[in-house]
Amino acid sequence: MSDRIVILGAAESGVGAAVLAKKEGFDVFVSDMGQIKPRYKQMLDDRQIAWEECQHTADFILNAKEIIKSPGIPDEAPMVAEAIRRGVPIISEIEFAGRYTNSKMICITGSNGKTTTTSLIYHIFHNAGYDVGLAGNIGRSLALQVAEDPHDCYIIELSSFQLDNMYDFRANIAVLLNITPDHLDRYGGEMQNYVDAKMRIIRNQTSDDAFIFWADDPIIQRELDKYQIAAAVCPFAEIKRKGVIGYIEEGQYKIEYPTPFNMEQEQLSLTGKHNIYNSLAAGIAANIAGVDKDDLRKALSSFKGVEHRLEYVTRVGGVTFINDSKATNVDACWYALESMKTPTILIIGGKDKGNDYEPIRELVKEKCRAVVYLGADNSKLHDFFDSLGLPTRDTNNMKDCVEACYSLAQPGDTVLLSPCCASFDLFRNMEDRGEQFKTLARNLL
Repeated sequence: MSDRIVILGAAESGVGAAVLAKKEGFDVFVSDMGQIKPRYKQMLDDRQIAWEECQHTADFILNAKEIIKSPGIPDEAPMVAEAIRRGVPIISEIEFAGRYTNSKMICITGSNGKTTTTSLIYHIFHNAGYDVGLAGNIGRSLALQVAEDPHDCYIIELSSFQLDNMYDFRANIAVLLNITPDHLDRYGGEMQNYVDAKMRIIRNQTSDDAFIFWADDPIIQRELDKYQIAAAVCPFAEIKRKGVIGYIEEGQYKIEYPTPFNMEQEQLSLTGKHNIYNSLAAGIAANIAGVDKDDLRKALSSFKGVEHRLEYVTRVGGVTFINDSKATNVDACWYALESMKTPTILIIGGKDKGNDYEPIRELVKEKCRAVVYLGADNSKLHDFFDSLGLPTRDTNNMKDCVEACYSLAQPGDTVLLSPCCASFDLFRNMEDRGEQFKTLARNLL
C-alpha cells in the first residue's frame, strides 16, 4: 500500500490536513459528500491536490494507508464504517498535525465554556507577545498553520469528536472545564461514551505537563479515580478549599500555583458565575506557561468576550436582546439563565441532541416571563415547558420568533436566545442563527 492519505470532509480541518499531507510528501485525495466551498476548492487546486465533491468514491478512498476524518462525520457514515471494517486507520486532523510540530500545545475541552476560555487564553498570550496560533474548533486549522504558518505555541479548542480520533497527540497543558450531557445522539445515547471522549484530553501527558480542571464537577471527580494522571494536577473552584490552586476569596481572584497571583474580581472583564470558571482556567494556564503577572492582569481586564456567547445585541423599547446562540446544550442555557437579572423571554429549540430539560425547569420558572419555541419540530418543548404555566409561542423562523418575543416583553425585560439545541433544522449553523437574531432585533428600532 502506498503512502496515500485520504481526507473525508473538505472544510477548514480537512483542507488544512490535505495541505500538510501534501507538504509532507503523501499521495493525497480529498472527498466530501457535500459541495466544497469555492475558497477551499481554490486552496486544493493551487496545491495540486485531487478532490471530489457530492460523493465518496470507494475505489479512491479505501486504498488509503490512513484516513483523516473531519470531526462532523460520524463513524456510522457508510464510507467510514466500511473503512473501519477493513481496518483502515482513521485519525483526526489534530492528531495528524501533531506529528509534524514540536510546538507547545495548550488544549481546552468541556461541554461548556470552551470557546470563551480558548479565546481568553489566546488573548492573554497574544497580548503578552508570545508567538501563538489559535486552532481547533475556532481559528484556522492546526494542520494548515503547521504547514504554512508555524507558531511556537498553539491554543486549541477540542470537541469530543476531535478527541475521539486522537491517539498519540499530547497536550502540554490540558484544560477540562466541565462534563455535562451533550451530543448523546452521536454516542449511542450513552453518557459514559461521551465522558470517555472528554477524558482523552489527558492521554499521553507526562510529568512535565499540567492538567487543569474544575474541582466541583461531579463527573470529573468520579472519573479521576479511573486514571493514573502523570501531569501536575491543577484544580480550580469558585471558593477556596483544600487542594484547589485557583479560586475567588473575599472579592479577590487568586491563583496559588506555580506563582502566586491575585487581582480584584471586579477588574475581570468577564462577568457571571460561568465566566469565573473560564477566567480561572485561563489564568492558571497562562501562569503555568510563565506569562508575566502584569500582562496577565491586563489581559484578564481587557478581554471583550466571544460572539454568540451572552452577547449584548441591542435595547429596543426598554427591552434588552442577548444573543447566546452558542448555547447548544441544556447546561449552557442553565448558566445563561443563572446570569439573568431581569425578567426573561427565553428562546429555546432547534435540533434536539437527546436533551433532558429537567435541569433548567426551576430556573425557567424563576427567571422567565415567557418561553418562545424556535424549531422545525417543537413538540418535545411543548411536552416539557407548557406545563410550567408560562406564556409560550410556537415559531419556526427567526422573524416570527423575534416579533413574538417583543410582543411578550415588557420594558426592563431581557430577550435571551439560548436555544439548548443545535441549529441545523432551520439554520446553516449556530452563527447563522445568531446573526439572524441580531439583525432582526436591531431592525425593531
